[in-house]
Formats: sequence, structure tokens, C-alpha cells
Amino acid sequence: MKKHINLQIFGRVQGVGYRYSCMEAAKEFDIKGFVKNRPDGSVYVEAEGDEDQISLFRLWCYKGPSMAKVTDIYETPGEVQNFENFRIEGTGY
Repeated sequence: MKKHINLQIFGRVQGVGYRYSCMEAAKEFDIKGFVKNRPDGSVYVEAEGDEDQISLFRLWCYKGPSMAKVTDIYETPGEVQNFENFRIEGTGY
């Protein structure tokens, strides 16, 4: 069964390649959705996949790329949107 989660990721997550690496991880785990920077310095992700895929992706999000330092993640469930791919939204905020 497909699941949708919203993640707001805090810490040193902008300017360290987090969004690009997140997109690569999403492809690896067959996750659909998007990632974007937020004006408050956090990164926002909407992700869809089955329970196992979401679990693996969530673990990756807590680690992030090597230059990132994730300090906190707020997670909320969401309505399935049936995204067709995973993309980076916007170039800034």
C-alpha cells in the first residue's frame, strides 16, 4: 500500500548538496515526490512509496549527504498524490 509523508529537515542542509543527494536516494529507493529549500534554512520533502521504501528513505534523510548535519526532522502523514517522479522544486525558496 502506498504511503505519503511530509518531512521538514533541519540542520546544516542547505548549500551542502542535500536536495540533489535526496533526489538520488529517492531514485535508489523508488520514491516519488519532491524536495525543496525553505526560507528558514530547512529542506522540505514530500515522498511516496510503499512502507519499506519509505522506511529506507527516511533513514537516508536523517543522515543526508556527507557535508550535511541533520539535527531534527518533523514528519507528518499526507494524502497520496500519485507523483510520477521525484524532482527538485525551485532553485531557491
